[in-house]
Amino acid sequence: MPAQPTRDADASPLVRIRSLLPGLARAEQRVAKVVLDDPATVARRSITEVALAANTSETTVTRFCKAVGVGGYPQLRIALAADTARTEARSSRNLGGEIGPEDDLAAVIGKVSFADARAVEETADQLDIPSLQRVIDVLAGAGRVDVYGVGASAFVAADLQQKLHRIGRVSFAWSDTHIMLTSAAVLSPGDVAIGISHTGATTDTVEALRVAREHGAITVAVTNFPRSPITEVSDHVLTTAARETTFRSGATASRIAQLTVIDCLFIGVAQRHMDASVNALDATRDAVGSHRLGVRPDGRRRPRETGK
Repeated sequence: MPAQPTRDADASPLVRIRSLLPGLARAEQRVAKVVLDDPATVARRSITEVALAANTSETTVTRFCKAVGVGGYPQLRIALAADTARTEARSSRNLGGEIGPEDDLAAVIGKVSFADARAVEETADQLDIPSLQRVIDVLAGAGRVDVYGVGASAFVAADLQQKLHRIGRVSFAWSDTHIMLTSAAVLSPGDVAIGISHTGATTDTVEALRVAREHGAITVAVTNFPRSPITEVSDHVLTTAARETTFRSGATASRIAQLTVIDCLFIGVAQRHMDASVNALDATRDAVGSHRLGVRPDGRRRPRETGK
């Protein structure tokens, strides 16, 4: 098997800092806030200046750097400078993240579309390919796949279930707590349970994965935070990289990031069963064809079938 490409060079250090933020010590979180608020400035500051800005010590700044996997403060500055250059190359617009009451509709559209596009890009950049490959492997051989999610994540769970079902994979999506637990209790070795939770701390989803794992199913988490509670009951973890802004917590950027991971999973499984997948997609498309209006996407009427 060819070597898998590494993602470390492409992934933004800010993505990792945001994902690990809830698990950092309080003083380290203050350092993280200074970094996240203005990474370009931190890239030019000394460790003493950053420690003062975070109201902490230089030792804590160094400890923070190790906690987020960059080694030390010099490495952090280099990573932030490189990330700032990449960000400026992607867009010269200062769209920011927060939507304020003074923003007009054009500004809202710009900020929403920018944040959503970044969520997809950053999720793709940091997505661990070997981990994704392992999850595709277990899904391709699963006897049954159950997908759990509540709130906004329930829509993502339903999307994965619908995709898998269209290519003939036995799959179910559940969002009711009691049904999720009931489903998990009847899984067995060879089955797969996937829990989708942006925070990774949704009690319903975490509990369902725990029960599924106790009954022998392989468990998979899709979350934005790799040290969240859901990862403790998961055999495999796939992470997203979404930044929620005003009015949008858990609703849009996180959902789009999750859908990016879901689409990668679906395509990977479909490739494993290419002929069967294509045949199933053709059959399902034909099955619903009669329920579409007789017009083409350009608005013109389709030619009437003559039977000749």
